[in-house]
Amino acid sequence: MASTAAIPDQESPPRFTHREIMVTMSGLVIALLLAMLDNMIVAPALPTIVGDLGGLNHLAWVTTGYILASTAATPIWGKLGDLLGRRITFVASIVIFLVGSALCGMSQNMGELVGFRAIQGLGAGGLMVGVMSVLAEIVPPRERGKYQGVMMSVMPVAMIGGPLAGGFITDHLSWRWAFYVNLPLGVVALLVCWFTLAKLGRGSGGPVRIDWTGAALLTVWITALVLITSWGGNEYDWASAEIIGLAVVTVVAFVAFVFVERRAVEPIMPLSVFANRDFSLAGALSFIVGFALFGGVTFLPQFQQFVQGSSATNSGLLLMPMMLSSMVLSLAGGAVISRTGNYRLWPIAGSVLMAAGLALFATMDIGTSRTVTSLYMVVLGAGMGCLMQTTMLIAQNNAPLKDMGAATGAATFLRNMGGSLGVSLLGSIYATTLTDSVASHGGMAAGSGGSGSVSQMTPEILKSLPEAVRRVFQQAVTDGVSAVFTWGAVVAVVGLLIALMIRQVPLRGFEAGARDDASAKAGAATDDQAADKAAAAG
Repeated sequence: MASTAAIPDQESPPRFTHREIMVTMSGLVIALLLAMLDNMIVAPALPTIVGDLGGLNHLAWVTTGYILASTAATPIWGKLGDLLGRRITFVASIVIFLVGSALCGMSQNMGELVGFRAIQGLGAGGLMVGVMSVLAEIVPPRERGKYQGVMMSVMPVAMIGGPLAGGFITDHLSWRWAFYVNLPLGVVALLVCWFTLAKLGRGSGGPVRIDWTGAALLTVWITALVLITSWGGNEYDWASAEIIGLAVVTVVAFVAFVFVERRAVEPIMPLSVFANRDFSLAGALSFIVGFALFGGVTFLPQFQQFVQGSSATNSGLLLMPMMLSSMVLSLAGGAVISRTGNYRLWPIAGSVLMAAGLALFATMDIGTSRTVTSLYMVVLGAGMGCLMQTTMLIAQNNAPLKDMGAATGAATFLRNMGGSLGVSLLGSIYATTLTDSVASHGGMAAGSGGSGSVSQMTPEILKSLPEAVRRVFQQAVTDGVSAVFTWGAVVAVVGLLIALMIRQVPLRGFEAGARDDASAKAGAATDDQAADKAAAAG
């Protein structure tokens, strides 16, 4: 007589009441908001941070270090959650994020800040994957959509509220509070999730099957590649031994990564999802969207504060047109595509708008008004809104249901990697152009009385300098920002070429996908039965 065994917790999650779900959701929303808000809240404070700590050449790494760490850590946190359970790993990621936040606020130089931002990123990677994993365990699939809608609304709140909060904190408190503000909110999320997730299982308890080798190689080649784009032509000459050595490391680590992933039992990034042409094109477009998005948010405040004379709060406020137009077009695009089933024109239109917006920003000069800048932001934001929604949709629609998680993770990884390389490469271009422009005008020391240097300039110091010196630095900032957006526009044109190659594939419903899987299983079962009969007859 066959015996029946109890199904493990992860196979049959405990039921949560509506009240328990709502209380848990409050902690999850706070945790997700912290992870998504953190980069946005820091952007308006960057000019002041550089002026206080110095290290202009490391400016981009304040953002890049965070993104790199969170990107590399995300798949590892997911595997640990399967093994040890969602509760312990999610709470651990909150603790690491809070420790990193406290250390960032206490930084005494740019090197420390970059390192502590990486610690923050390690925790943030766990927050991002943990929120969605916990939600999947506490809410049945049939009811999950309405709760995921709440989660999706966190993104525009972070994109709009982050720059505003960062600017306000910088103007009225200190840039250090841009990090300290995470602590009370994080403690609330930690306590809520620790107690409400007690019903969740403790994980499989089986052997660890984490692709540590793949994770290490992934981190190595991404870091080496970002170092090349950050240091090349800035810290070191492009033909220097350091840059060439990093290039060799990048290539070797990447080749080794591909080799390992093809043979891993549970690869950290299954390469099979890239066999689909349209998935790969959507992934490449996601990379370009990340490149443009993080580049725009990072370097626009430089122009707004140094050239247009905006405060940190106002520079955050002036980013709202871009965020609002992005949110509106993203929501509208999703609604129209759901109704019509046609998506092909959206990435094309988005690429055109993104390229146009970046090209418009490249034309800015010292006399460009805030109104004109806001109009440019609307154009760029509209392009991003068209692309953010559709690139993920196309990627998921061209991946088999059994690989949906891996496909979504790969597309997200590519967007994050685009952000890392975008900020790093554009940061290198900005710093180099800024320094060269100041030098071409005879430098600043002669007229500044030694009170200001390029690497430690703040908006407050700039206002105290003589008009002639102030104009030299403002022109240099304008030149740097113009170079950043010129190269961004070139990359966006490449995105347009990619978008033109994406084909219209009918959108599948969940039921259709389920039928396909069921048919495949039924076919396999029929084949097995036929084989059994043949064997019996033999």
